[in-house]
Amino acid sequence: MTTATYQVKGMTCGHCVNSVSTEISGITGVRDVQVDLASGQVTVTSEAPLDPAAVRAAVDEAGYDLVDA
Repeated sequence: MTTATYQVKGMTCGHCVNSVSTEISGITGVRDVQVDLASGQVTVTSEAPLDPAAVRAAVDEAGYDLVDA
């Protein structure tokens, strides 16, 4: 298992958290998504390292911005 943390900009409420969690959970291999609304950090546990483009696309689909590391 691999864990990675991403910074997401624009989340302001529980609906935002749910949207981001749902989209990222749809990526093949993702096992868990934890969102810290206050900090904007999203921690993703997956079977293998995720393609950053897939994570960015999922966050974009949810309507938010992935902050470049």
